[in-house]
Amino acid sequence: MTAIFKNHDMTGKVALVTGAASGLGRMTALKLAAAGADLWLVDVNADGLAETIELLAPTGRTAGSEVADLSSPEACHAVVAHALEKFGRLDALCNVAGLIYLANTAQMPQGQYERTIDVNLNAPFFLSQAAIPHLLASDAEGGGAIVNVTSCASYIGEAYAAAYCASKWGLLGMTKAMAMEFQKQPIRINAVAPGGMITNIITNFAPPENCDFELLKRFSGMRGQVEVEDVADLIVLLASPAGRGFHGSCLSLDAGITAG
Repeated sequence: MTAIFKNHDMTGKVALVTGAASGLGRMTALKLAAAGADLWLVDVNADGLAETIELLAPTGRTAGSEVADLSSPEACHAVVAHALEKFGRLDALCNVAGLIYLANTAQMPQGQYERTIDVNLNAPFFLSQAAIPHLLASDAEGGGAIVNVTSCASYIGEAYAAAYCASKWGLLGMTKAMAMEFQKQPIRINAVAPGGMITNIITNFAPPENCDFELLKRFSGMRGQVEVEDVADLIVLLASPAGRGFHGSCLSLDAGITAG
């Protein structure tokens, strides 16, 4: 597996990737390793993390992992600290971890709503808060980088996904606000907004009871699912020197879902 972008070389750099036990997080880790990066990988799934580490072995890159639930600020700050303890530097933070619960808004359990916001929105904030001082110190071409994974749900309303849309719209706004705040400093803060992919989020898809499937189909897309590998390539672009011209951007890859 090779990365596809000119000037994507991340040899000697370190990236922290959340959600690395499967799906987009795992593919992002593999693509970053192909670009030369060493990795600190985080997920709640210990078995999946071990599998990702195994898959990375042939790349020859150094990879450490940590099982952590990122729904608390303390855990977010801790995983950044542990990456620094392992490598002594941090050049890219890739906030890939995310989850979705579909529910009738009037019936959504409070716990599901709060966990959606904690994992999808709060975790990227607190991870960024902990990482930014070290990303500012990076000697990477174009500066250190934060890449947030939002969604096509950052741009459109999706039935039965009020909490998910709130978290992803919020993450897009946060990306742009942070980019403005650090406009004059050596750091790049961007996002990617994929459509539906074949990942654990989709395979565990559970529509709410008595839902209107016509409403669900409105955001399913006419061209099928997006390839996980293609989205991972965009993350590598934004995390690497190849993305040095991007700041405050959100790259959509959704097979036309948000076109109109």
